[in-house]
Amino acid sequence: MKKISVIGMGSWGTTLAILLAEKGFSVTGWEWIKERALKMQEDRINKFFLPDCAFPENLIVTNSLNETVSSGDIIVIAVPSQFVRNTISKAKSKLTHKYIVSVTKGLEIDTLMRMSQVIIDETSAPPENIAALSGPTHAEEVSKKLPAAIVAASINEDFANEIQKVFMTDYFRVYTSSDIVGVELGASLKNVIAIGAGIADGMNLGDNSKAALITRGLREITRLGVKCGANPHTFSGISGIGDLVVTCESKYSRNRFVGEQLAKGKTLREITESMEMIAEGIKTTQAAYKLSRKMNVEMPITNEIYNILFNNISPQIGLKRLMTRSAKSEDEF
Repeated sequence: MKKISVIGMGSWGTTLAILLAEKGFSVTGWEWIKERALKMQEDRINKFFLPDCAFPENLIVTNSLNETVSSGDIIVIAVPSQFVRNTISKAKSKLTHKYIVSVTKGLEIDTLMRMSQVIIDETSAPPENIAALSGPTHAEEVSKKLPAAIVAASINEDFANEIQKVFMTDYFRVYTSSDIVGVELGASLKNVIAIGAGIADGMNLGDNSKAALITRGLREITRLGVKCGANPHTFSGISGIGDLVVTCESKYSRNRFVGEQLAKGKTLREITESMEMIAEGIKTTQAAYKLSRKMNVEMPITNEIYNILFNNISPQIGLKRLMTRSAKSEDEF
């Protein structure tokens, strides 16, 4: 059986490490905080993010990044998007010839790159050795073995099929795709719209507003995705509308929580300082705003969420500006 290494033992990284270990793979997980790594290895549980799931015997946790990378045939990248480049740079010579799966959802602010692009740029790994694994899969539910579906995307069809086999279980169904651009953009941009959904919830705007936000948000995501080279049909699938809906509706969504707290009057700093885990949508909003302007793509919802987050525009003003835009046909792409 293959040896698999998971870089990042947050809730999602830990969930996947346990899933893979329970399938019989030899799994090594890397935790960046040494004391936490020691505690996980000693207690055989991640009490920080997943306290109800014991580690199988064939899952070990270490603070040594080089040891983790060296021990894996397949490397799973599960650190927050803004830390991916810095993390892999410390072991990039060992990563060049590895097979790599990114489960991170986000865009790099400085370069506007997707995570697979960051990995290729930093490690010089062949694009055909890279895959993205993404979908509506909150760790809190997958760790309980509740049924879920996800997409493994790679320009290398054989590698996508291999990742499908590696990760699929009777509760975790994996589909394949060759559209890694669309899968990664859908995964990233839905977090922006989820902040908007949280704002709608915090303002008690009701179901009609939420439905309009989700559908028009999907149109924005698709518009930018197609301009970046994605297949438009990807956004009507699991990694598109599927991930968007769950992130906008779920009680587990950190991005929805951020929006809800903003609408209730808390500052962004107050919200983020109270959170143990990172809400990827905050940084992704900055990147999406910059990318939409670079690509000359109209994204009014994203623009207003950006203004609320970073320009001190109130949710009430942002909503009014969206609702009073010039009239349009829904067919306008």
